[in-house]
Amino acid sequence: MKKIEHTFEAGIFSSRWILAPFFVGLIFSIVILLGGFAKELWHLITHFGSLSEIDTILGILALVDMTLLANLLIIIIFSGYESFVSKLDVAEHEDKPGWMGKVGFSTLKVKLISSIVAISGIDLLRTYMQLDNDGTISIEVVKWKLLIHGVFVISGLLFAVMDYLTHKTGNNH
Repeated sequence: MKKIEHTFEAGIFSSRWILAPFFVGLIFSIVILLGGFAKELWHLITHFGSLSEIDTILGILALVDMTLLANLLIIIIFSGYESFVSKLDVAEHEDKPGWMGKVGFSTLKVKLISSIVAISGIDLLRTYMQLDNDGTISIEVVKWKLLIHGVFVISGLLFAVMDYLTHKTGNNH
């Protein structure tokens, strides 16, 4: 009976590798994002003299937005893989990020919501910049974006408070 139990538990433990294709998919999504980044950057470069100041700022904000999203994906890939699949064997690599191996699930949640708040904030700024630029954005859209951004900010604060309280009481299970 113990052998059956051990085999069953080994199978459950091995099932964590089912997550690996998800992380590969996220890596491909970064490549797709890189294509969008290159396209936007090329547009900014090739239209440098003809873009208005607002269009230039909107283009740069789009680049920042994509960069933040790519950073978020890297954090999710590295910490998710290390937390749920296997340790990355890069301890001696000179370019290993300082946070790698130190970001647990709790910290990941706070980093995730912080990144979402930053991305939402940039989108809100882009919306604000477009209000006078082309007149295609309604006040209703702005209200919804403000409401959603506010929900993200409040969620982020609540996650940070919960994380703080969990660490303070020592209940970080």
